[in-house]
Amino acid sequence: MSLNKQVPFPADLDLKRQSIEVPGTKRPGQTGHYRNGCWGLLPLGCEPNRLNTLLDIYETGYALSKDQPFLGYRPKLAEDQLANHFVWQTYAEVDVRRRAIGSALHALFQSGVLGGGEMDTVGIWSQNRPEWQIIDLALHAYKKIGVSLYDTLGRDSVGYIIRHAHLTVVFATWQHIPTLLKLAPSLGILKLIVCIDDIPPKAKFVVSSWAELQKVQVKELRELEAEGKASPVEPFKVTPNDVASLCYTSGTTSTPKGVVLTHGNLTSAVDSCLHGTGFDNRGVLLSYLPLAHIYERIAELLIISIGGSVGYFSGDPLKLLEDAQILKPNYFPSVPRVLNRVYQSAMVAGNAPGLKGKIFAKALESKLQRLRTTGINTHALWDRLVFRKIGAVLGGNLKMVTCGSAPIAPDVMDFLKIALACDVVEGYGMTENGATCSRVWPNDPTSSGTVGPPQPCNEVKLVDVPAMGYTSEDKPFPRGELCVRGPNCFSGYYKDDKNTKETLDDEGWLHTGDVAAIDDCGRIKLIDRVKNIMKLAQGEYVALEKIENLYSACPLVAQVYVHGDSLQSFLIGVVVPDPVQLASLASDITGKKISPEDQLALGLATRDDRVVDAIMKALDVEAQRNDLKGFETLKRIHVTLDPFTVEDGTLTPTFKIKRKDAYKKFQVELDALYALGEPASSRPSKL
Repeated sequence: MSLNKQVPFPADLDLKRQSIEVPGTKRPGQTGHYRNGCWGLLPLGCEPNRLNTLLDIYETGYALSKDQPFLGYRPKLAEDQLANHFVWQTYAEVDVRRRAIGSALHALFQSGVLGGGEMDTVGIWSQNRPEWQIIDLALHAYKKIGVSLYDTLGRDSVGYIIRHAHLTVVFATWQHIPTLLKLAPSLGILKLIVCIDDIPPKAKFVVSSWAELQKVQVKELRELEAEGKASPVEPFKVTPNDVASLCYTSGTTSTPKGVVLTHGNLTSAVDSCLHGTGFDNRGVLLSYLPLAHIYERIAELLIISIGGSVGYFSGDPLKLLEDAQILKPNYFPSVPRVLNRVYQSAMVAGNAPGLKGKIFAKALESKLQRLRTTGINTHALWDRLVFRKIGAVLGGNLKMVTCGSAPIAPDVMDFLKIALACDVVEGYGMTENGATCSRVWPNDPTSSGTVGPPQPCNEVKLVDVPAMGYTSEDKPFPRGELCVRGPNCFSGYYKDDKNTKETLDDEGWLHTGDVAAIDDCGRIKLIDRVKNIMKLAQGEYVALEKIENLYSACPLVAQVYVHGDSLQSFLIGVVVPDPVQLASLASDITGKKISPEDQLALGLATRDDRVVDAIMKALDVEAQRNDLKGFETLKRIHVTLDPFTVEDGTLTPTFKIKRKDAYKKFQVELDALYALGEPASSRPSKL
């Protein structure tokens, strides 16, 4: 049996038939079922050599790389100083630890110290680090259900999830222990807190005394591991139908929903991603996207399945590039928020005056022309002279960059493909389908702006949305709500029949809430949202999230919130400018040199009519570039240095804007923009 589970694309890949509509499946009000044009629809475990459970994934990686580096981190040398290298644990070393943790947990659940709910659930509340993955691997092997808590979650959300999932044990980092102990009396179910860090010696007595008063036990992870080593138990056999995870969604508009994901759901997603993934050596992934989010989890499971390594970032976003340059990853799962910054920084550097700027412009033009006609994103001369420096920012060793979680502008995607000169793959997925629905194919010259064909693990169809004017009979391409079905799709929300029935229909189709078109090559193009839409006073429907994503590609914009009111005929918004870009713009306009670190001067610039007008003009350019209709464009903006953050409750842990809270934060300013009345002309105004 081959241990290499990767399935390469065939050499004669037909880019004109990326998905195929299954004959006889079309019904009134919907398209037929579309399946992957290369592999069709692959059921879970369709071949003896394929993966069926998360244990299969781990055991394959272990067999491939037993004594090779697996999980790594940069050790701390002093309070503010990190080593300039990664320290690694091998697969064999991790195996000892996951068995110890799993054995200890099994004993505690079996004795009744833990448990008592419908399922044996275990919480993990930590930033990305090796221990996060080791604990999760232990849960997979000993039939426990992992419940991930975003590191940035507030007290109320943590309390809700602990109650809802009936968590009697939570693994947490040191800084979260006080919050858990404060919550414990009101929860009544939390019995054990396992501190992933060693508790500072001076704090041990205080913590144990406090925990005793709350009738909760606190242990260090190393203590739990010692207990498991003393009474080892072999890992259990698991089946594809065994529940592996309750993954709580971010909750942009309501309380978080617990997505029930089985071993089969997650393994199907990973196995599907192995079709068309072409690592010719061991993968090395830089982990910085939250492991509590399904996208990062699937990416790391993919690397494990090929016996690769995961290097965890230092925990400080400002040191991410430093982490990348030390680790030199060949796999970089990312999101538009990060990749837009790479694009903007590179374009600013490339727009230098004189010969340097001319060389950059020529290289850019030449490579874009080649990409858009042939699909080839490399060039011997221009890569060496110009673009190698951009790739070096992320370590200089990239093989694959993936982009998901939100749309990214086609121009940005094309630039990244030629600048990074590796596979830059945009995909689409959601928690409910294991972050796996569709993915672009390599060397496709016109794929930017699409999310590719369905993955081989699922099939898709489009269902009419009459209220928004989208139908399966639209020309030139059918349009409608994207629905997905396959072994990667979840079975429902935990203890939530209402939302389950609204999302999953009787035939097992997951209704995504995204509106898509399927083009003549069989690729999915996301065009709108069924949810998060609103109707303006004159009856036009607008998708606020879509508009925000398009404006976010503007180099001046760090964050943008688009606001509409059904009693008004136009959109307004809040713009948080990028400080480097704002400093440059304000310096040019005022004639005074302003530093990006000069908060006072930048604050004054946000209130300068000339600066705000210039930002509006830049937004207008972005709107025109993306063919936004007049009613979809911002007509007035409030410019501020006060960002939307997880801490102030205006962002979810996955950095999506919480609309209700964002409006509440800037209600005075936004209401004042509308109070100015109808814009006098097509040119936007400002406050």
